[in-house]
Amino acid sequence: MSFLDHLEELRWHLIRSFAAILVFAIAAFIFKDIIFDRIILAPKLPGFYTNRMLCKLGDLVNAPVLCINSEPLNIINIKMSGQFTTHIVISIVAGFILGFPYLIYELWRFIKPALYKNERRHARGGIYYTSFLFFIGVLFGYYIIVPLSVQFLGTYSVSEEVTNQIDLKSYISIVTSVSLASGIIFELPVLVYFLSKTGLVTPRFLRKYRKHSIIAILILSAIITPPDIFSQVLVCVPLLLLYEVGIVISKRIEKKQELAG
Repeated sequence: MSFLDHLEELRWHLIRSFAAILVFAIAAFIFKDIIFDRIILAPKLPGFYTNRMLCKLGDLVNAPVLCINSEPLNIINIKMSGQFTTHIVISIVAGFILGFPYLIYELWRFIKPALYKNERRHARGGIYYTSFLFFIGVLFGYYIIVPLSVQFLGTYSVSEEVTNQIDLKSYISIVTSVSLASGIIFELPVLVYFLSKTGLVTPRFLRKYRKHSIIAILILSAIITPPDIFSQVLVCVPLLLLYEVGIVISKRIEKKQELAG
């Protein structure tokens, strides 16, 4: 195939991917009660799973500070089109999350013809693992980081003279950005796998720069989480574990390549 033929093929893969995302986005738009009341706005309520579990843990160890979001956080809208715009944005985000496996599937269909038979065999299950890690990351961000973010940012006060009135847009921004960022970050083992297959990364390289990676992870955690140490630590721990998993994956790939060579 010529270069233009490849572009044409890629265009159709992208069109099908966007179409799938659009279908899920329309479904999310229609079922807005479920998307907003049961998912998006749930972390700010005392009855949310994480909030209830932390409260139970606080009672068990006699640490009341663990009982977060015990009072519902009031959300306000200050723009005429604010709620409608938010509805559209959240529908698109939900469409992307739900359509992510199909997006990866279309990407795989585009790359697959360029791979050798043994490379296809090694990449088998890539769609499943990529999607699994993405969803695990989104759930981690949603159930762990988001409630802590809501607690810290929603109740933080510089003075008793200042009352917090949380805007809908700012609340939505925290929930979506943290959840999506966590999902993308959890793709680290997949990235290491492909970089190792191409020879750009080796186990020795990853071990050598382990200390540098810790600093990079700390900076990344500070960027995607609210400015409190507890949330940053919660993000750092799985990232460090994923980095170590990446070393193991890279080591296995190197051994297989040595045996094949």
